[in-house]
Amino acid sequence: MSPGPDMSGVAALELRNLQVAYRTRGRDQMVLRGLSLRIECGESYGLVGESGCGKSTVALAALRALPRSGVVTGGQTLINGQDVAALDREGLRRLRAHAVSMVYQDASRALNPSLTIGRQLNEAFEAIGQRGGPAAEAMLEQVQIAGPRRVMEAYPHQLSGGMQQRVVIAMALVKDPALLVLDEPTTGLDATVEAEVLDLIATLRRATGTAVLFISHNLGVIERMCDRVGVLYAGTLVEEGDAATLLARPAHPYTARLLGCLPVAGRRKSDGRLESIPGFLPPPGALPPGCVFAPRCDRADDLCRRVDPPAWRPASRDGGQMAFCHHPITTVGFTHSAMARPAPLAAAQGLPVLRADRVSKSFGPLRAVTDVSLTLHAGQTLGLVGESGSGKTTLAKLLLGLVTPDAGSFIELDGRPLAGAARARARADRKALQVVFQNPDSALNRSHTVRHLVARSLSKLAGLRGQGLEQRLDALIAAVRLTGAHLGMRPRQLSGGLKQRVAIARAFAGDPRVVICDEPTSALDVSVQASILNLLVDLQQNAAVSYVFISHDLGVVRYLSDRIAVLYLGRTMEIGPAEAVFDGPHHPYTEALLSAVPGTPGPRVRLQGDIPSPLAPMPGCAFSTRCPRKIGSICDEEPPPLVEQDDHAIRCHIPRHALGRSTTPAKASWSTV
Repeated sequence: MSPGPDMSGVAALELRNLQVAYRTRGRDQMVLRGLSLRIECGESYGLVGESGCGKSTVALAALRALPRSGVVTGGQTLINGQDVAALDREGLRRLRAHAVSMVYQDASRALNPSLTIGRQLNEAFEAIGQRGGPAAEAMLEQVQIAGPRRVMEAYPHQLSGGMQQRVVIAMALVKDPALLVLDEPTTGLDATVEAEVLDLIATLRRATGTAVLFISHNLGVIERMCDRVGVLYAGTLVEEGDAATLLARPAHPYTARLLGCLPVAGRRKSDGRLESIPGFLPPPGALPPGCVFAPRCDRADDLCRRVDPPAWRPASRDGGQMAFCHHPITTVGFTHSAMARPAPLAAAQGLPVLRADRVSKSFGPLRAVTDVSLTLHAGQTLGLVGESGSGKTTLAKLLLGLVTPDAGSFIELDGRPLAGAARARARADRKALQVVFQNPDSALNRSHTVRHLVARSLSKLAGLRGQGLEQRLDALIAAVRLTGAHLGMRPRQLSGGLKQRVAIARAFAGDPRVVICDEPTSALDVSVQASILNLLVDLQQNAAVSYVFISHDLGVVRYLSDRIAVLYLGRTMEIGPAEAVFDGPHHPYTEALLSAVPGTPGPRVRLQGDIPSPLAPMPGCAFSTRCPRKIGSICDEEPPPLVEQDDHAIRCHIPRHALGRSTTPAKASWSTV
């Protein structure tokens, strides 16, 4: 962090009573209501809140880049003291070219797929009247890209997600901006790449003194990266203050409920359900009297519903904390309320419901998955973790039969061999293995209603018709916490969390034995994520269904999983009970993943470079080129065995007793805060 903001000069960004509306069918629907905040030069300010609270609208309004339907109806936006609304076209162009930059959530959409990285980076230099060439290569080196000349000649699709994001950051920093706006810059990145990107942003910020507006739903990232935090709800700032103080001792009930949604401090499903925030955000344009959070707040009374809340400042706390609340939380050591119905961890009993033995898949010379073996019992969750490109999704497709495995691979369900291709499997086997994808928009037909989407699955998978189908439909919709009012809606009318509930309902239509969840919560904010995780736990308890759960969020994986498998370049590096894998001893790769999670105490284990190409497999350990604990030539020349002890297997030449002497604490919190 920087030494602290310069309070004497002009602010890098100041919003004064900003009001923004979106015009729909000739009517203004208010989305920002009298928002005021100030970011000093050199300061990093985090903006958090649920999806739909207006965080991205703040960024777009600050840059005067609102969509055509967006309009500023009141207030001022000042960047370096300049009133953005008063600038003419040329003044606005100069401001954007020299003073402010923005990094969006999806780097692949910010880069032109038809142009090389070098051409796009050179264009960024030309926009400020400078020549690129060697300066462009130097900028890539500054964002820690090895071999910048090779990257300059590459197209975006030839780079990893982390590499693309570094390129976008390099383009944003070409102008040496006074203000850098980061809108969810690490969503979708795995833990190690996220850590590298965050380290890069922090280093460049210290070097340049750039002010940062950091928008994210990852509260752990906000705590790590920001000096101050603002909490936004329904377009209104409900709490603001020093990041460490506010996140440790929230004063507003909304902030406290957001923090309660997280699976923090190694919490497991056996410890009880996660908190979730009941109800929904008010729709754009709705302006209830009193506190905007009152309809969802368990502390609200009649005063909250009638009178706008005053600004409350705790005299006993540092950091300028302020909450707009009639009944702020003043309890020292406040803890979140206990949730009922803990879900016991499932013990391995009887015949495995799913077993894979030496499963491999090659695409020509590319070895995507190599000799992976696993077992999954009824009611258990197996977490699959590893960086992008480690083979997690390919393994899931192999289990589903969407990709045919290589000869010698063996998969069985309830003790019966499964055909490699889904089309060759019996109907009962196809309905027994279902999937929930990361992006429900890609999985749901936008032209069909929720009723049609779920009823079709009930008809195809369960063979139901008539009254039986209607009864099962009602029960399934209730099980995923939807209502009859949602049945007539189409996916475009639903929020991300509601769409994911529809996808889960469809997956459970045929009473599956195993559901493969491929990043089902990665794009959701923490409150929706908590409700989805609670839903998955409830369904698992009620139907003894098993999950293969793929996620980059290791806190979520630990909360939900009974067993963990760590993949690297399509190989199993470590597999065993969740507590054994997370608490150690660890494979060095697992240790690196653990240390990269925001909030983990101790030094971070740094890996060298990116995952190497699977087109050139190593004769020895696949991890040897990046391993920080490499012990010698044996790692390069001889494949290590997968050695099991107490149901916990590790593939490494380093003896288990030496692996126990970790470079990170043996008991890490794995907290996302």
